[in-house]
Amino acid sequence: MPLDTGGVTNLHLRMDGDREANRQNALTPNLDAGPDIGAALKAARELRGLNLQDLADNTRIRRSYLAAIEEMRLDELPSRPFTIGYIRAYAVALGLDGEAAVERFRREEPLTDNALRAPIGVSESKDPRLTLIVGAGILVVAAIILWNIAQRAMSEDAPPPHRAPESALAKAKLGAPAGPVSLGAPLPAPVESTTPAPYETPGLAAATAADGSSDAVLAAKKLAAANPVTGPVEPTRPLPPTFIQKGAIYGAAPQSSVVTLQALKGSSLIVRGNGGVVYFARQLAAGEAYRVPNFAGLTIDSTDDHAFQVFVGGQSKGLLPSPTISASKLTG
Repeated sequence: MPLDTGGVTNLHLRMDGDREANRQNALTPNLDAGPDIGAALKAARELRGLNLQDLADNTRIRRSYLAAIEEMRLDELPSRPFTIGYIRAYAVALGLDGEAAVERFRREEPLTDNALRAPIGVSESKDPRLTLIVGAGILVVAAIILWNIAQRAMSEDAPPPHRAPESALAKAKLGAPAGPVSLGAPLPAPVESTTPAPYETPGLAAATAADGSSDAVLAAKKLAAANPVTGPVEPTRPLPPTFIQKGAIYGAAPQSSVVTLQALKGSSLIVRGNGGVVYFARQLAAGEAYRVPNFAGLTIDSTDDHAFQVFVGGQSKGLLPSPTISASKLTG
């Protein structure tokens, strides 16, 4: 009796169809496969025959970040928003649903209240210079405070200011005038020492004395040339035999000087030392005097030798012999 094998044939056909469907499902990437989203993405990448470098070039994501996503090493990834964006780009690059991949990641790694981590490669460090500046400022403020405290302590420990005895103060009060103090007459204004002698036009006095006659002036000149005057012209008034102070006295102290020059009328006097060093230069008024210091090598210059009387040891020696003369010759 022949066996009926028709049903067996249909059974084999059904079994072959199931195997083909299972094989097709195995070759299709599935975001729900694997223990986590990272393993699912890795399986999908390997199924398509891609390596991490190919996927990094396609997504512009670091290869190290892609490897960390596949192995779910979240501590090596940037903050959560960046990680979600990387997973979405990873899934889209493999032709998968990016939002579905993100949804699975959120289910497996729910959001916590932890603060966002700093980006990888960025370390939070303080500038050492800021610490140095703050420390220096604290030291300066502390030094100022300590200095003020020390100054206050020293002022408190200092002895009181000196005060005269009460008896001396009472005596001084008794010696003071009881009524208003009367002032004397005002002193005359000082003579301007820098005012030079008035300029006299040569020949003007002779012409004026001769009533402006040029012939009389020439005759006076010829007479003067024929009868030259020898020696200094003595003044009409007699000279005092001893020195009498009639005005300010300049120059050396009395114990440091022997020669004294006293002006009979306003004239300039210059005293020079060795090398042309000027010891004194002034326009002296009548009555003012200059004590010549006992220095060697002094030279006396005067615009008018008849304007100064010479005293040696307080005794008169007559007029200044010449406009320029050595001081040592005046004591001879």
